[in-house]
Amino acid sequence: VRLVESGGGSVQAGGSLRLSCTVSGRTFSSYGVGWFRQAPGKEREFVAVISRGSTIPYYADSVKGRFTISRDNAKNAVYLQMNSLKPEDTAVYYCAVNLAWVRVVDAHGYDYWGQGTQVTVSS
Repeated sequence: VRLVESGGGSVQAGGSLRLSCTVSGRTFSSYGVGWFRQAPGKEREFVAVISRGSTIPYYADSVKGRFTISRDNAKNAVYLQMNSLKPEDTAVYYCAVNLAWVRVVDAHGYDYWGQGTQVTVSS
């Protein structure tokens, strides 16, 4: 399984970015996909996850109401729309595949990871 993130960049506080994650190598519609982020000197933290049928999006409290996760099974893609960005959102963002839909808020529950894309929010 190969995951490729894109859409990162630099933005001022209050701005928006849309991250994309393209997945290849398995039946995309059969598993959940999550987004995590890691800031310098900090552990990787859960951001959002979406189930295979798009019926169960779940968000970290820190991004709830500002970020939206979605998926397009026809394009083998998952998106993270990030609005009202804050400097504390600055991190490398990773998408990851959760084959069994277990431990969805825990990085250890994920089976495959992308290389990450940098998001920088300036005040």
